Amino acid sequence: MKEQNVASVEKTLKPRERRKSKKPKFARQESWRYKRLKESWRRPRGIDNKMRRKIKGWPPTIGVGYRGPKASRGFHPSGYKEVLVHNAEELKEIDPRTQAIRIAHTVGKRKRAIVLVEARKRGITVLNLKEAKEKVEEEKEAVEEEKTEEKEVEEIAEKLDDNQKKIKKRKRRKRGRRNDDKS
Repeated sequence: MKEQNVASVEKTLKPRERRKSKKPKFARQESWRYKRLKESWRRPRGIDNKMRRKIKGWPPTIGVGYRGPKASRGFHPSGYKEVLVHNAEELKEIDPRTQAIRIAHTVGKRKRAIVLVEARKRGITVLNLKEAKEKVEEEKEAVEEEKTEEKEVEEIAEKLDDNQKKIKKRKRRKRGRRNDDKS
């Protein structure tokens, strides 16, 4: 991004950070009291509910007043506007100076690779690039594991073959001794 554009984005993101630091962590009512209740937010709805009535001493409830500044809404923390992309054709409509892409999770490996190459050519920032790299690394690891497993299986098979040959030899020797004893 250009210096001027970077400065304006930072100006819009700073107030959001300030407001976010003052925003409380909203917890589900009495989640601190019972293990079976998770902290994930649920709106209190009872007629006598203390949190719903905003009684002093009870945790705050979610409200519109905690919303972020209008100028910084929809921005990624990096300062780019986030755009969801499903194929390489959608990259034509993206401005690399102000927008960054997030590749949809429904996109497969082949199309994901095509989109990544096209984005690199156009100089577009990819926000979930790490996931793509992790998938490639996982596939490499899986292939390596399969190779090592195959080698192990082959080694075990060879050992079994050797053991079976030894056993057969022993049986032949025993038979030969028995035949010698009889005659």
